[in-house]
Formats: sequence, C-alpha cells, structure tokens
Amino acid sequence: MTTRGEQWLDEEAGPIVRPYALIRGRTRSSGDNLDLIAMVTATGSPYTGEAGLGPEELRILELADRPMSVADIASEIDLPLGVVRVLLGDLQDQGMISVRAPAQTGPRPNERILKEVINGLRAL
Repeated sequence: MTTRGEQWLDEEAGPIVRPYALIRGRTRSSGDNLDLIAMVTATGSPYTGEAGLGPEELRILELADRPMSVADIASEIDLPLGVVRVLLGDLQDQGMISVRAPAQTGPRPNERILKEVINGLRAL
C-alpha cells in the first residue's frame, strides 16, 4: 500500500504534479519582489479564498509558524524559488502571512575609501 506522498512521486520521472501546475501556470504575483532573506511569519488569519489551500500552502503556513526566510521555505518544501514566491504572494494577499523585509545595512563605503584600502594592502 502506498502512502499519500508516494502516490505523487514517480521514481524515474520525479514529481507527477509539475511546479507550474501548483501555481496554475502563473509566473507573476505580489510575491515576485520578495527578498531571499525576507522573514515570513504566519499571522493565524483564517483563509478567505474561494478554493481550499493546497498541501504546499499548508506546509508553508506550518513552517512559518516561527519566522523563516523565503530561501529556507523554498528549500524545506523542495520547490523552485519562483513557485514559492507565487505561493507566498497568494498567502500574503490573503493576510495569512506577514513578510518582513531584511534590515537595511549601513551606508556603503565610498570609492575613495576602498581605493585607500587597496593601496594600503599593496604597500604591505
């Protein structure tokens, strides 16, 4: 007897449901600009969409119970980053997750300082 997870996997061909089918052929969403290190957290809000949530969305919500980066979520659910961004965008549009952008770092050093460092290293 096969388990539910095994019925969606063909050892030779890989997953039976291709990633583009999971996102209904869409390649754009509000999640397109999510930074890889942005932190995703489930809000606990109920789902308000017409169709039910798929297993991928449910897994994302489970993972996002604690803050987790976009890259880590993609790695955990073993889907391409573009697909995960679309799914995250859908969940964010529904208010089911919040996404916190990475903290801004300090100002970048200007070119003059970098040249001085390079010249100092060459002098050694």
